[in-house]
Amino acid sequence: MSDFNIALVTGAGQGIGRGICLRLAEKGFDIVGVDILADPENKNKGLFEVKQKVEGFNREFLPVQADVSSLDDHQKILDMAIDRFGRIDVLVNNAGVAPEKRTDILETTPASYDRVLAINTRGAFFLTQRIAKHMIHQVGEDAEKKPCIIFISSISAYVSSPSRPEYCISKAALSMAAKIFADRLAEFGINVYEVRPGIIQTDMTAPVKETYDKLIAEGLIPQKRWGDPADVANAVVSLARGDFAYSTGLVVEVSGGMNIQHL
Repeated sequence: MSDFNIALVTGAGQGIGRGICLRLAEKGFDIVGVDILADPENKNKGLFEVKQKVEGFNREFLPVQADVSSLDDHQKILDMAIDRFGRIDVLVNNAGVAPEKRTDILETTPASYDRVLAINTRGAFFLTQRIAKHMIHQVGEDAEKKPCIIFISSISAYVSSPSRPEYCISKAALSMAAKIFADRLAEFGINVYEVRPGIIQTDMTAPVKETYDKLIAEGLIPQKRWGDPADVANAVVSLARGDFAYSTGLVVEVSGGMNIQHL
């Protein structure tokens, strides 16, 4: 493994973010875990449960309570990370939400649209902008250590779901943001990647479990199973440790083959 060992992960308290933190820690990364909820008294679920697990791998975990949709929180995230570790080698933009209620596109409300886009797209875009500027400064001080940025998008970046259009739009925009940042930051040796999860078993998908169980049984996913946060985490680790150093802009889909078009 390279010397890249400080990873900042948003949405770190549960689901895919939790899985990413644990796998990165297992592979030798110290973690800055960001989440909107952070209860030091709750060691069974959330950011401080993840902290315990990460420390079980003999790695450091800095919990940061922050809202990625609040641009005012972005400097706090950066400052706390730098104060503790002095650098950020990997940024994983994972924080995201689904609509609070699935609604046909003809009934989508401005409030739901604005909420989802603010967290999933606007927050990730401007946090990346801020962290990227610091990473450029890092590269200027030590050109041998090249950081990277990973966006966690979704197959919803290209698969239509008329009952949650705001989510699909947010992920499509995030996918393009990853491409543009990859283009812009290449001159500094800062690689940017996109990881597209498919149907992953988390708290977010729990309300529609029966629906997806049926669809999977009927053949929706060629590999015929739900994805697990660890499946996504494995892809993130491979990118973070530099296995694809000559592939900035790479899109890695973790969907059990849902990207395969077949008759």
